[in-house]
This record gives sequence, C-alpha cells and structure tokens, in this order.
Amino acid sequence: MSPFWSPGIRGLKAYVPGEQPQGGGWTKLNTNECPYPPSSKALQRIAEAVDERLRLYPDPEGTALQQSIATHFDLTSAHVFLGNGSDEVLGHVFLGLLKHGLPILFPDITYSFYPVYCGLYGIAFERVPLDADFRVRTDDYRRPHGGIVLPNPNAPTGMALPLDGIERLLQQSPDTVLVVDEAYVDFGAQSAVGLVARYPNLLVVQTLSKSRALAGLRVGFALGDPGLIQGLDRVKNSFNSYPMDRLALAGAQAAIEDVEHFERITRMVIHSREWLATQLQVMGFECLPSSANFLLARHPAHPARALLAALREQRILVRHFEQDRIREHLRISVGTQPECERLVQALEQVLRLGAPANM
Repeated sequence: MSPFWSPGIRGLKAYVPGEQPQGGGWTKLNTNECPYPPSSKALQRIAEAVDERLRLYPDPEGTALQQSIATHFDLTSAHVFLGNGSDEVLGHVFLGLLKHGLPILFPDITYSFYPVYCGLYGIAFERVPLDADFRVRTDDYRRPHGGIVLPNPNAPTGMALPLDGIERLLQQSPDTVLVVDEAYVDFGAQSAVGLVARYPNLLVVQTLSKSRALAGLRVGFALGDPGLIQGLDRVKNSFNSYPMDRLALAGAQAAIEDVEHFERITRMVIHSREWLATQLQVMGFECLPSSANFLLARHPAHPARALLAALREQRILVRHFEQDRIREHLRISVGTQPECERLVQALEQVLRLGAPANM
C-alpha cells in the first residue's frame, strides 16, 4: 500500500474478475463469455472502420448505434445511453442516479461489482436476502431506500424474476430508481424494456458481451426515461466524453442489426444449457433453474473447491465464490456442445475416482 493513495481507496475491496488464462488448451467455462463467434457482419463492419479516420475522435454520442438500439427496442434515441461495457454504464448509474441519503438495496447473493461501486462512491447499501430457494421476494424491498439494483436473471444464481415482479417493485417505490441489470436476459428471461415508456423510474442495462458475443469489444447500454438518460450523460461528459471508439461503435451497430445471428447463437446456448443441466443432475448435482448462459450447481458429496481443483488439473476452468450460502456451488458457463461434453466426461471421471475431500 503506497502512502500516496487517497484515503478513500485504502479500504476499498476491488472486484476480482474471472481468470483469463494465458496460452491454449483450456476449456474456459468460468467467465460467462459467449462460446460462439460474433456476427460476421459485425466483424466486417469493424474491419471497414479501420482506416485513416482513426486519427479523429469518435462520435461522442454514438448517434448511429443509439438509433439502431432504439429501433430494435421500439424506443427513441433519447431513451438510450451508451457506455464502454455495461460495467461502465453501471458505474455511471451508481454515481448519477443512486447516491442519495438512504441506502440502496440489492440481493445478498448477486453481482459482486455492486458493493464495489458503493465503496468507490460512498453509497450506503443493504443486502436483501434471497429466500431459501434463492429467489427474490419483492415484499422484502418494502423498506426505506435510495434505489434498487436487481440483476435479472440474477448472477451468479441464473434465476429470473418474472416481469410482474419487476412491475411490482416499480409500483412499490415510485419515488426511487429501479435499475434492472439484464446482462443475461436473452437466454430465457423476460426483459423489462417494454415497461420503460410507462415507468420514469425504471432503467434497464444491457450488454453486447454475452448474447452478441462481443465481450472483447466492451459495449453496454442503458434504456430509460429521457430524464434518467440526461443524468447519465452529465456524468459521462464529466468523466470521458468519448467512451466508445470507432471500431466498437461500428461492430456494435452491426451486431444489434443482425438479429438472425443473435437468435441462432442464443438458441444454441440455451439448448446446451438444458442438456448440461440434465447431465449434471444425473451425476447427482443440484442445479438451480437458470435463465442465463451459466449454471450454479453443487454436489452434496463433493466439496466445491475439490471439484474446482480437479477440473483445473484437466485444464477446465469454472468459477467458485467464497460466499457463505454458495460456497459449495460452482458456477459453470455454458460452452459449445463439445465443451459441455468434455466437462461432463471430466466430472464423470472425477466422481468415479473420487475428488480429494479438501483442496
């Protein structure tokens, strides 16, 4: 720890991303990336954007991409905010819309970046426990608060709250913002975007990293009432007026417009997820019902850390979280069908031979 650090970051616990191994030979099922390539139209558009115009700043508003997103969701460009990945969008949301006197609320088991943003910006928060089945209980959010952040589907559980539950939260708290983080919504949950025009306190955040296979491009966006978007614009223009480069703007626009590719690869992921869940259950795993591109699973007879280490020995990466209620679970990203089959074969071998009790 350097003596030159600002006091506010000395106790800050930063987010820890999933491992990105160097070198080949790994089956990487630990960071919820899409296992399939991006749209060929997106790749072509990116290649076409590599020219002498890179000497110029990009469009600070991303006007063309804004309009494509607005058209896709039947909104106007005034409802759309763009950012360098949904994590940056969320960072601006926490600072611009959620820093009030009362604590904000989010589930006790959820995306671990949320408390990091709170620590970074000095925002009070309360964790609202999921029920015994890891579901959100909307009545538990009937308490004074400065806003609600809800990933839907939740991460790392993969479980989704139905749309009527989202609407119930909006009606319960008309004077605070509800942020619905829909990073995984395209894999089986109901999007809340259709409620945006009716509820000025709703902000929906999405990403192109998962269902559109562009994690390496870093593109995220928020959809909400123009008043909310104007607040985010004020934060963005006080932080980085040009958050998205020319290549990202070009590729993202093509990816949004290539609906056929998007629908095809999401269907493939959903098919492999359901197959993998069945195979895991046959082996004795307990899997939460997932509407995301991953599964949260535990084996009652084998510690999660032992399984994690045994899979790593076979160069298969999955994710483990040191959190009380899910310490014995593994989060497994859905890969290609051959990658899922390799995982199943590896687990069958581990269970047959017996994973070490403690690792």
